[in-house]
Amino acid sequence: MKQNTTNKIRLGIFVSLGIAVFIVGIYFIGERQQLFRSTFHISGVFKDVAGLQAGSNVRFAGITVGTIENIDIVSDTSVRVEMVVDESTRKFIKKDAIASIGSEGLMGNKILIINPGPGLEKEIQNNDTIKTVQPINLDEVLLSLKSTIDNTSQITKDLSVITTDIQTGKGTIGRLLMDQSLANNFDSAIVNLKLGSAGLKNLMDDAKISFDQNWDSTFVNLRESSAGLKILLEKARKSWLLWGF
Repeated sequence: MKQNTTNKIRLGIFVSLGIAVFIVGIYFIGERQQLFRSTFHISGVFKDVAGLQAGSNVRFAGITVGTIENIDIVSDTSVRVEMVVDESTRKFIKKDAIASIGSEGLMGNKILIINPGPGLEKEIQNNDTIKTVQPINLDEVLLSLKSTIDNTSQITKDLSVITTDIQTGKGTIGRLLMDQSLANNFDSAIVNLKLGSAGLKNLMDDAKISFDQNWDSTFVNLRESSAGLKILLEKARKSWLLWGF
């Protein structure tokens, strides 16, 4: 009798735990699918959904506000994405809001992100179609990144070759930097240029001194000639007065 009672208690506990787990599971699933909240529906049209799936999250301002309800191919160039969004956030989402496809982290699951627009229009209505922008193609980004890496690798190789040529004295720059005789000739040219400049300065100084001396002599002679001419003119004037002119 006691054993039967124990088994019944165990069975009751097991059944109770199973029911509790089932209820919690239903709650979380319903919460994820917005089953226990007032919601509204909106949709957007994309050319490529980039792996977005039904059940993915919809986020607004970084907060999960809904889920993707359905994805339908409309034509060969457009895919309609239908969303279920919490009614409490509708007053913040305007008709000029823009939807884009992103991911949770760098390589995480795809999500739909609603970005606020200028906010100049009225709030979005049930079953409205929201504006969209095309998602970034990760394959194109990786291809561009690979091309950049290849170019960088080639530039590094070219720089390595140039550095090696310079170190071995190849080319004009290599000879200029590594050839000691060329460096010595360059130093000698600089010294000769300095000596030539000093000689030219001395020559100019000598020419200036000679010019100053000649000028002084010329000025003295001119002054003496002027004095002699003045005396001669004075004598001529007296002669003219003597003769009655």
